[in-house]
Amino acid sequence: MRIVVFGLTISTSWGNGHATLWRGLCRALARRGHSVVFYERDLPFYAPHRDLTEIPNGRLVLFSDWEEIRAGAARDVAQADVAMVTSYCPDAPAATDLVLGAKALRVFYDLDTPVTLDRLRRGEAVEYVGPEGFRGFDLVLSYTGGPALDALRDDLGAGRVAPLYGHVDPEVHRPAAPQPHYAADLSYLGTYAADRQAKVVSCLVEPARRRRDRRFLIGGAQYPQDFPWTDNIYFVRHLGPQEHPAFYASSRLTLNVTRAAMAAMGWCPSGRLFEATACGAAVISDAFDGLDAFYRPGEEILLAETPDAVLAALDRSDADLRRIAEAGRARTLADHTSAHRAAELEALLDTARHPIAMEA
Repeated sequence: MRIVVFGLTISTSWGNGHATLWRGLCRALARRGHSVVFYERDLPFYAPHRDLTEIPNGRLVLFSDWEEIRAGAARDVAQADVAMVTSYCPDAPAATDLVLGAKALRVFYDLDTPVTLDRLRRGEAVEYVGPEGFRGFDLVLSYTGGPALDALRDDLGAGRVAPLYGHVDPEVHRPAAPQPHYAADLSYLGTYAADRQAKVVSCLVEPARRRRDRRFLIGGAQYPQDFPWTDNIYFVRHLGPQEHPAFYASSRLTLNVTRAAMAAMGWCPSGRLFEATACGAAVISDAFDGLDAFYRPGEEILLAETPDAVLAALDRSDADLRRIAEAGRARTLADHTSAHRAAELEALLDTARHPIAMEA
């Protein structure tokens, strides 16, 4: 299949969770014989952090203005089997107009469904959702399952809806040797988000305050000056995907925190969850509905939302944490790789293109 995507970014993993997911998915699709053309606006705050310039068996189109690529995008869409717009695409209105007029299968992929729905219910404008919602698309994919799928139908008029969850490329995220500069008892890797802050404080900052003899590490971008640092919380600015394995390998336990809107809706495991487990890290996560469909709590992952629960996890033996890490990695490799999602996407697209034959 020839797939054209109008998205946020694949060229930089700085300050967003989209790029790493798209990289893994594009590599896996290429192995299955498909090609992807990815259109990305060259945004000034992403440009200095660009760490990818080519897509395997595909093409990355960076542009500064929609008019600059309007004709080329129209040609690509006319030749495509699938034309897709994603959440947070800066040119979503124009791209949607182009895609909805195409003969190709018309797809919207919302990688931020709970945030999309939460903003709309608050009466806020959502730039990538037009006045007709998702009506007109042949298929709406959601990074989130569960009740989010019903909401996409009821609130935004989506017809055919299916989840396409997060995933990991085990060639990028895999066990590595620990590095002294990333050493920690508990680590957390994630872009700063105000709606994650309360849980970060509860699950990392407060435990650090109580255990001054332990070392804590945060990696990410966009952290404010007034973040409540302590002397035993260390910080490394944005890490590219190539550094993630060493980061995860260097701590006894790593923390996963879900954005508030996503945790409230459930069925929305973060990409970091899959990445950390693929790297062989023992993961402690906040809880949300549906998490047990991805990992078995207490066996493949630990759950905690209070300082006491985090400290209890830190007091587990190294052997116990290794057992959990090994079980989590095995589950990820069995169910949650980019290759798994590429196969799922292929099946979903085939079903949407030939609904009667595929569903008979």
